[in-house]
Amino acid sequence: MPVYNEEESLRASVLRALEAPLPAGMRSEIVAVDDGSTDASLEILVELADAYPQRVRVFKHAVNSGKGAAINSCLQRAAGEFAIIQDSDLEYDPAEYPKVLAPLVAGKADVVYGSRFLVAGERRVLYYWHSLANRLITTACNMAADLNLTDIETCYKAFRTSLACSIPIRSKRFGIEPELTIKFAKRQAAIYEVPISYYGRTYEEGKKIGRKDAFEALWIILRYAFTRDLYTDPGAVILHSLAATRRFNKWMAETIRPWLGASVLELGAGIGNMTQHLARSRKLYVATDLDEEHLARLRVRFQSRPNLRCAICDLRDPADFAALGGGFDTVVCLNVLEHIEDDLRGLRNIRSALRPGGRAIILVPQDQSIYGTLDKVLGHYRRYSASQLRARMEEVGFQFERMLEFNRITRPGWWLNGQVLRRRDFGALQLRVFDWLVPLWRRLDAALPWPAVSLIGIGVNPGGY
Repeated sequence: MPVYNEEESLRASVLRALEAPLPAGMRSEIVAVDDGSTDASLEILVELADAYPQRVRVFKHAVNSGKGAAINSCLQRAAGEFAIIQDSDLEYDPAEYPKVLAPLVAGKADVVYGSRFLVAGERRVLYYWHSLANRLITTACNMAADLNLTDIETCYKAFRTSLACSIPIRSKRFGIEPELTIKFAKRQAAIYEVPISYYGRTYEEGKKIGRKDAFEALWIILRYAFTRDLYTDPGAVILHSLAATRRFNKWMAETIRPWLGASVLELGAGIGNMTQHLARSRKLYVATDLDEEHLARLRVRFQSRPNLRCAICDLRDPADFAALGGGFDTVVCLNVLEHIEDDLRGLRNIRSALRPGGRAIILVPQDQSIYGTLDKVLGHYRRYSASQLRARMEEVGFQFERMLEFNRITRPGWWLNGQVLRRRDFGALQLRVFDWLVPLWRRLDAALPWPAVSLIGIGVNPGGY
């Protein structure tokens, strides 16, 4: 709850939010940031925090910084699985929380917008020109984000807290609305809308958004229409960039698909860039990751696939593999083993998940001589040689079946970006051109004279583990 000079409505707003109904099994807290109020707003918040010490937490900005800055401060302190932005006036009704939260709780959505313009509920009829500006901003934002929302300027935006906290928020004022919308869309979040009621205020009653904010919103839309500023984690920036190389990802999937069995365990699935290709036609596909946000995204993205389930799994932890039950035909581990210091333990855990005769498909980066800044940002402990990967797999009991070299074409680019230019990400144009030409690279790759960027080791569990 961002708060700025709302002493008249603040107490009622907080109490209504505290009393709001919630889906079964859920409880709520209010994280309020006073954004440099000059009236009694801060004193009211402190009183409420004292009265409800387990449910109201209050923070303050020394000077007024804007709605976006206040929301950002709230998010950094929020502890719940889901968050709803709640203004401190009385324009929105907390009684509608269950409606707004429903798609999130059902696992259908990553983000939910409460729309004032969908046909349902009631809304106070107010300014035509304000409504027109809202629709123009919504249209412009939809064009930039490739969405069809009806109301991006709505206060009621609900989302997983972890998703919003992983996005860098730059806008200090009302520009946070289009910025978040565009960044949610570029993160491929599943966005839903639900109709809500709206009890708007007049400017005489304290409405704050104005003409200047409308022009700022249009500027924000232009600024972020082509943004790559989508993650707070530098490593995730690279992974997101690579996720956009759809032809390349399909090439990787087709390379390993001949060795897949009926029941597959994928380690480090991320948001499912390989999962979408590999899960088809499997009797059981278990996509795992360490990151709870990634797992939530996987559940939403693949909710319509009955053969697929998601689970948390740490390659370093034998207990996580015991919980999965073992007996898989195939374990797929693509670009994960190099991220753990004790790779032998990781390989033992992989073998423990396989039935006798089951296969492990291990893809790792090749050749320590091209280790550079990109590897560091991604958190790679090492790059492997073919003999090293084979020796490690055999040391934990795998019967080595085959070694594949994958993707020779990008070796010069990896070396140039990581060692010479010392870059921490790939250029968008560079990746777009590369991915567009993947059909050509696939024809040329085997004929190139230098080692590949990646190795794929395939090993069989002989049983008797």
